[in-house]
Amino acid sequence: MNRLEQTILKNLIYNENYIRKVVPFIRADYFSDNTEKLIFKEVVEFINKYKNPPTHEALVINFTEKKTLTESEVSGAIELLKEINQAKDEPTETQWLIEQTEKFCQDKAIYNAIMESVSILDNRVQNKAKGEIPKLLSDALGVSFDKNVGHDYIQDSDARYESYHAVESRVRFDLDLFNKITKGGLPNKTLNIILAGTGVGKSLFMCHQAAAAVSQGLNVLYITMEMAEEKIAERIDANLLNVSLNELHTMTKNDYERKFETLKNKTQGKLIIKEYPTAAASVLHFRALLNELQLKKSFKPQIIFVDYLNICCSARIKPGGNVNTYSYIKSIAEELRGLAVEAEVPIVSATQTTRSGFSNSDPGLEDTSESFGLPATADFMFALISNEELDSLNQILVKQLKNRYSDPSYYKRFVIGIDRSKMKLYDAEPSAQAEIADTGQVDDKPLNSFGNRESKFNNFEGFKV
Repeated sequence: MNRLEQTILKNLIYNENYIRKVVPFIRADYFSDNTEKLIFKEVVEFINKYKNPPTHEALVINFTEKKTLTESEVSGAIELLKEINQAKDEPTETQWLIEQTEKFCQDKAIYNAIMESVSILDNRVQNKAKGEIPKLLSDALGVSFDKNVGHDYIQDSDARYESYHAVESRVRFDLDLFNKITKGGLPNKTLNIILAGTGVGKSLFMCHQAAAAVSQGLNVLYITMEMAEEKIAERIDANLLNVSLNELHTMTKNDYERKFETLKNKTQGKLIIKEYPTAAASVLHFRALLNELQLKKSFKPQIIFVDYLNICCSARIKPGGNVNTYSYIKSIAEELRGLAVEAEVPIVSATQTTRSGFSNSDPGLEDTSESFGLPATADFMFALISNEELDSLNQILVKQLKNRYSDPSYYKRFVIGIDRSKMKLYDAEPSAQAEIADTGQVDDKPLNSFGNRESKFNNFEGFKV
């Protein structure tokens, strides 16, 4: 059984999941072979009448008792049913077949419409005028298995209510305040951006969150264009094995293997790290990588880290083309967000501050390097800020810049703990948040001239970003 039509018939009899997806869309005139057409009509008639797929025996009996068919038609149908029954145990990937069936229906619908249009033009079709040809072609081009053409505000109210109360799949942080400001973590199909200056901790944050996701048992893809694969793996080793980077280089092989064996027993998550040359990879490369990982390793990531966005290249705009940086970086951001939607995962990436932002004690969206189109595209964006005082406390300040998941004024600024030697982040003590303005906490400190509560961090003296 090599013909697609026969594979379709086989699954219409033996694959209930396939039946529910395609029966409303296939028509008998899509089958060019008369025997296949007869079997299709009989199968669909049975399904419509009994609400279940027919058995092989039921179809044979029905054809045997058909008085409107010739003897050769009956024998041909029974012989083909025998072939289909013998092949029923041969596996077929259902989703692949659904996609192939949709293409088959579209091609056949267009072919039939063109042939009928020619017949109308040649006056071989009765009761049909030439004015009907555009509708014939339009209907054929509109053949699709997707019946959803938009949200009907009135008719879809029940579904809308259910969506309000559904628990959305999210990738949780291991940092309490980040879970609070994102309402439980990063949703799928989103682009999330870290803004910071050189050396503040963009890659550290992504390495830590990659390690946290693996610890939760999630599959993680880390794409790097700034550091080598081994350097990223080294940072994640330090984080997950809870040792400093220096200790990694002095640790014995036995100690390393013992710690790593303990780690493997604690999590089922997988981490793939892929390095590309700086400014040489785009979403096209990332999409090909996802397909290759699926085929070769059966690996489908649940979160993707791209280190970092500004040193990707655009799939739509040629490097060195006559285009400004605003359009170029915005294009990359849009392509990454499109990949997040396509792969149904959150993507986390980073960007540098501008020259003025580098010395700005309180960075905002306007301090995004190269293109304001990036924050316009991102779903969630925050800045990491450091200074000598915070470094001495092993803390780093986080400022929300954009948040589509929650109110960005809730915990607009807060601190988290940082251990740079082990590439780890952790929740700071609640008392560490008490003196920071815009933390979402209520206090009775007087407002200063900027409208913020008085705090030792209000003047931002000595900050580096």
